[in-house]
Amino acid sequence: MNLKTIISTALTGTILAISHTVSAGEYNDQCAMGLALEKHFETDCSINLEISDKTYCFGNKEAKSLFLEDTKGNIEKSIAYYENSKS
Repeated sequence: MNLKTIISTALTGTILAISHTVSAGEYNDQCAMGLALEKHFETDCSINLEISDKTYCFGNKEAKSLFLEDTKGNIEKSIAYYENSKS
């Protein structure tokens, strides 16, 4: 294995690790606004928001904007719905 291959492999691993870290959101990467509206929407967590060391994922920019209109209330609603839907 030559030096170029070793560096390329190391960089690829670093990029994959960073990508995985970014997508580690609350609610198993479901859309936080969707949960606040009592709906389940899977996301890739590319649109997200960091609040108090937690990453909230959104399906689109509009969902994130709507969530920000009442952040505290929407967090409470999303937690309640997510917890109730797991049982």
